[in-house]
Amino acid sequence: MRLISLDVFRGIAIAGMILVNTASLGKVYPFLSHADWNGCTLADLVFPFFLFIVGVAMYFSLSKYANGKHPTASVYGRIFRRSIILFALGLLLNGFWNYDFSTIRIMGVLQRISLAYLLAALAILKLPKRGLWVLIGILLFGYWATMTLVPVPNYGAGVLTREGNFGAWIDRLIITTSHLYKGDGYNSMGDPEGLFSTLPAVATTLLGYMTGKWLRKQIPNTRTSINLALFGIICLLIGWNWGLLFPINKKLWTSSYVLFTSGWAIVLLAGCYELIEVRELRRWGKPFEILGLNAIFIFVASVLGLKLMAKIQMNTGETSVSLYDLIYQNLFTSWAGEMNGSLLFALITLLFWWAVAYFMYSKNWFFKV
Repeated sequence: MRLISLDVFRGIAIAGMILVNTASLGKVYPFLSHADWNGCTLADLVFPFFLFIVGVAMYFSLSKYANGKHPTASVYGRIFRRSIILFALGLLLNGFWNYDFSTIRIMGVLQRISLAYLLAALAILKLPKRGLWVLIGILLFGYWATMTLVPVPNYGAGVLTREGNFGAWIDRLIITTSHLYKGDGYNSMGDPEGLFSTLPAVATTLLGYMTGKWLRKQIPNTRTSINLALFGIICLLIGWNWGLLFPINKKLWTSSYVLFTSGWAIVLLAGCYELIEVRELRRWGKPFEILGLNAIFIFVASVLGLKLMAKIQMNTGETSVSLYDLIYQNLFTSWAGEMNGSLLFALITLLFWWAVAYFMYSKNWFFKV
């Protein structure tokens, strides 16, 4: 069984990633900008949505091997192979153009997806349903307890700043500062997709898996959509209230952030499910479905495209500017202003990559990791 609504949801998430990545290079509207630290904007929902979707899709690919059904070595081989490819693609993006392996950033978006997928898959193959719920609880409460109670050398316990939190200390200890994220106020003090903060991201993925497991057993009707939406609202409210004690924070991927964003993901999935699977209103979702069928390829290609435009220098006579700045300033901001120009540039970029996805779809080309 294939859920078209899941492909549509995946396409919405990838569209959001492209818009946020492209617009963030200029002056942007607040909803396309990540929260500086604590808090959650629309932009902060995109990445956890995609991880949640990975989890839902995992049920359809791994369910036949779960619950003590003894998967073969080839199953584990495929899981490790996929994880390694995703991690390698992340390194490809991080080092693109000049690969200096003494300073290359180790972690990143695809690396987090890789590790979350690997750890979640191993748990799914080894643990029963109740064990998975227990593991989700351990990951969320254990992360909260560690981040708030375990003292960090030179900072103390419960310091949730960029440099003073426990996860940043683990990153500096294991990855070392030369291989951490540089920018956005970090200055190599931690990484927004660090190692320790990947553990609650595994919980995001497992919540997606458990949602897929429940959804697969339901009859496609409005009652199913309502129950799904109610569960999402409960997660959202628990996450919001937990955030009063353990702030909702994407860069730390806090436990409250996991529940808050998973709640929104479940609500949106319920809406897609109701419209597409129950009412069979599918035309509106076709553009997103096309985008979602080659999600990883489109994401990698779009990031490489932005990096390439930023690196290519164009001679304008007196000075040289990047191809990105030349297009962005002359074709968009010169007449639309910085914020509108940034939004229009992001929308045109999204339209371009949708055209690429449509071409691949028309040729029946699907990039599988």
